[in-house]
Amino acid sequence: MTRVLLVPGRNDPLPEHWQEWLARRDPARRMVRHATPGRYVADERVAALAAALDGVTEPAVLVAHSAGCLTVALWAASCGPGPVRGALLVTPPDVDEPWTDGTSVLPALPDAPLPFPSILAASRTDPVMTYDRAEHWARRWEAELVDLGDAGHLTTTDGYGPWPLAETLIAHLSTD
Repeated sequence: MTRVLLVPGRNDPLPEHWQEWLARRDPARRMVRHATPGRYVADERVAALAAALDGVTEPAVLVAHSAGCLTVALWAASCGPGPVRGALLVTPPDVDEPWTDGTSVLPALPDAPLPFPSILAASRTDPVMTYDRAEHWARRWEAELVDLGDAGHLTTTDGYGPWPLAETLIAHLSTD
């Protein structure tokens, strides 16, 4: 059995969000909650992910959205692969571009391959990372790049509650 941990962005996802939809589809999936929704404090987010993985003995797949992708990359750079079999990184933010309200503390993205297979799902119309930059990070992290086309930032506002492709990508990472 593979454990699936959902790593949200700056805010906890709305009930209609695709990560919440994934959680409702399988009660064994867990959301990695954080103490400061709306703010990105890297050390707190990495610690929350580490705590969620502590004691996990089965293979795990991380499913991260937006700033959650940064959390996964930072955790991997500092902690190694642990029980993680793979990561689905969905529309990460480009921290070189302004994307916050000024309340978040944003470290640089790790610039090395991730220690586990990963898929970076990127939109051609994402307002927080251009597709070219997503291609750059997919190469740096040695992640498979999936072109989502015109999907915005893959938020509820962009029309993403249910997102069946996520199930396919998770299954792909679970079997590699």
